[in-house]
Amino acid sequence: MTKPLRSYDYVNHPYEAVRDALRSDARGLFQRATTVTAARADALHSQLHARIGPLDVAAEVEIEVGAIAEEADAPNGGPATRLTLSWQAVRHPGMFPVMNATLSVYALTPGETQLDLEGHYEPPAGAVGRALDAVAGHRLAEASVQQFVKEIATALRAELGRRS
Repeated sequence: MTKPLRSYDYVNHPYEAVRDALRSDARGLFQRATTVTAARADALHSQLHARIGPLDVAAEVEIEVGAIAEEADAPNGGPATRLTLSWQAVRHPGMFPVMNATLSVYALTPGETQLDLEGHYEPPAGAVGRALDAVAGHRLAEASVQQFVKEIATALRAELGRRS
């Protein structure tokens, strides 16, 4: 059974600037926002992490950016850009869920843009994974997705602020 997740954040820059930054180099932006140097010197991966109480969990992931589509169905009636994403752990992928998501980007005001990530994952490791997911895994997945969206918004604010 897949588990849904949703998280959002805001970028205090116009929709067009945020859209263009993501269209030009979404994968690079994700890496810059969340990067750790992988064990191999020639590769960079993103790192998803979450803290729940005293537990801090991190995993290097490979993020794949699929289709990037412009649509005219944002909640405010204006345009939206949607990026399909998926990621999985680089090391021990069978121990972590594979995430499939859509990152929607749309204007809230002329100077503020919303990032809205909706996705789902399948807990790994069959019945044992589903039991662990029920105890703490879903909260960890939620926290890591929230942190990911926050880091993307922070990176966009910083990079677009330098361009202004």
